[in-house]
Amino acid sequence: MPPHPPRPPALPVLPYRKPTPGRDYWVLDDVLPDIDAVRARTLSRDEWAEGYPHKPESWPGLRTMPGLEPAELARVEGLVKKKTGARRLWQETAPSGGTFNHNCIQVVGKDECGPRPHTDSRSLCRYAAVLYLNPNVPKQCGTSFYRQSLPGGRLGGNTVAAPHNNLVDALGTRFVPPDSFTEDVRVPHRYNRLLLYTANLMHSATGYWGSTLEDKRMTAVFFWMA
Repeated sequence: MPPHPPRPPALPVLPYRKPTPGRDYWVLDDVLPDIDAVRARTLSRDEWAEGYPHKPESWPGLRTMPGLEPAELARVEGLVKKKTGARRLWQETAPSGGTFNHNCIQVVGKDECGPRPHTDSRSLCRYAAVLYLNPNVPKQCGTSFYRQSLPGGRLGGNTVAAPHNNLVDALGTRFVPPDSFTEDVRVPHRYNRLLLYTANLMHSATGYWGSTLEDKRMTAVFFWMA
């Protein structure tokens, strides 16, 4: 009999916090009065950074920065402060000099990526948000919160807490079996909707859409310390 391949070590079980509206995430509709102008301005841009499959990058699709203009961003940040009670929002810089792509527009098609559950860095981000910028993307291409799926059908947690900084830190690896996570809460896609959430909750785009710049899933993403 050939020997059985060794089983991968069991992943640590994360703490669980049920994603609750008004505490862990907030859904704000009709956020910008000039959302059509934002979309038209974005579609007219010709400076895009290319990710997978256009270039050998770990991130998918296309990106461009900055996304919103100062007055538009100020409106969004005013809503974030009101909902979270934060007095001040800012962008943090890591000791290595790294930052998030804050106020960045991302365009990702249906064949360029799938769900990738993750958390954002606790040292760089307390709140994150996504603003949906395509009126013709289906509801199922919104954003989902995930939790661990453990052997035997058990469910694990979804939150990265101290002393860990992100999901890779908490699990001890970035390579996990594909069935390690399951969808917990789904927020549907809607044009001009802002989904704001605590960044240490496991989350991902639910799905992607389209094959051209005009019809792909288009979002602006934001990351704040508070």
